[in-house]
Amino acid sequence: MANINDNEKECATQKKQIKAYLLSGKRLTQLDALYKFQCMRLAARICELRDEGMNIKMERIKVPSGKIVASYFIPQTLF
Repeated sequence: MANINDNEKECATQKKQIKAYLLSGKRLTQLDALYKFQCMRLAARICELRDEGMNIKMERIKVPSGKIVASYFIPQTLF
């Protein structure tokens, strides 16, 4: 199915930024993605990156407000 998103270029830029952020070893939540990259659909960008072969894991974490949210990260291997 073709992407009919009017903001296709913006999504591609967000995806590149998110990819670089995760590759730097940092974790990312939806709220982080909104503040850092103006990304309202983090799960969609994560799905696209996984489809490209990235090994992105998700862990549920409790934030200071007490809510449980998804935190995305790339597992670091130790050698």
